[in-house]
Amino acid sequence: MIFYKFADNSKNMSEELNIILSDADASMSKALNHLESELSKIRAGKANPSMLDGIMVDYYGNPTPINQVANISALDARTISVQPWEKAMLQHIEKGIMAANIGITPQSDGNSIRLFLPPLTEERRKELVKRCNGEGENGKISTRNIRRDAIEQIKKLQKDGLSEDASKDAEKNIQDSTDKYIALIEKLLVAKEKEIMSV
Repeated sequence: MIFYKFADNSKNMSEELNIILSDADASMSKALNHLESELSKIRAGKANPSMLDGIMVDYYGNPTPINQVANISALDARTISVQPWEKAMLQHIEKGIMAANIGITPQSDGNSIRLFLPPLTEERRKELVKRCNGEGENGKISTRNIRRDAIEQIKKLQKDGLSEDASKDAEKNIQDSTDKYIALIEKLLVAKEKEIMSV
């Protein structure tokens, strides 16, 4: 938690200000983590078990994350193995993977499922980069919305008697956090694009 010092005579207001600032920072951090997890699901040519994160399968009538009903591992750069803990789950897992529409058809041998990743074409790579940029844009929008909400709260405090200097300092802190997180989002996108485009 980050604490800022404000030369404002009201102790309560600086506490409220600190809460606004640390909440905004925590929310921006969450938006960044969400983006990271979304990007990890976008396949970059290399088989990675996290590509199946978020896929749900029917486990005795309950939608359950695939990694809670099977062992998922990358056998090599192009193959993911899905080993169900119960043989009865094989069909449900296949159905779940098909329903998730990740662009890979599951191959079952009656005991386990293998996913063979086709090599990425130039066109497909560009599509994936576009998708990553879309996710990145969502992350930036979330971050800017958090900034807007925090600044509105600060303005409200100023109406309630917070000094103009303290208000300006707080708004600057919010802007600095916003800039920091937008830069981190950019960095994630550049790294992901590099990963996708490197053959």
